[in-house]
Amino acid sequence: MTTPSVLFVCVHNAGRSQMAAGWLRHLAGDAVEVRSAGSVPGDQVNPSAVAAMAEVGIDISDQRPKVLTTDAVEASDVVITMGCGDACPVFPGKRYLDWALEDPAGKGVDSVRPIRDEIETRIRGLLTELQVPVTP
Repeated sequence: MTTPSVLFVCVHNAGRSQMAAGWLRHLAGDAVEVRSAGSVPGDQVNPSAVAAMAEVGIDISDQRPKVLTTDAVEASDVVITMGCGDACPVFPGKRYLDWALEDPAGKGVDSVRPIRDEIETRIRGLLTELQVPVTP
């Protein structure tokens, strides 16, 4: 069986997509190939997102925003967009999901926690759909 690959895309690749990638790596281990990118990448990952993820034991402080490439989309089985609108390229045969999540940009940790928790819930649902067990 091939390893499923998931690409998370948001505009700046600094908050939602980075938290989602962190959750997926944490919960699936090596069972899923994880990518994240942005249509207009920011300079750094949102410090509030880093802090909120650290509270649940997930370190995303070493991540950097990356530019979205067509290669990344083509190499992924599932593409999950988070408010990137028309900037996301669409390829036939790919599964696209659009997760309407509040943008954590400019928000403090208190406001980012509910977004983090919503992403965790969605990631757990995605793993169920992909039939990938959650690593302890």
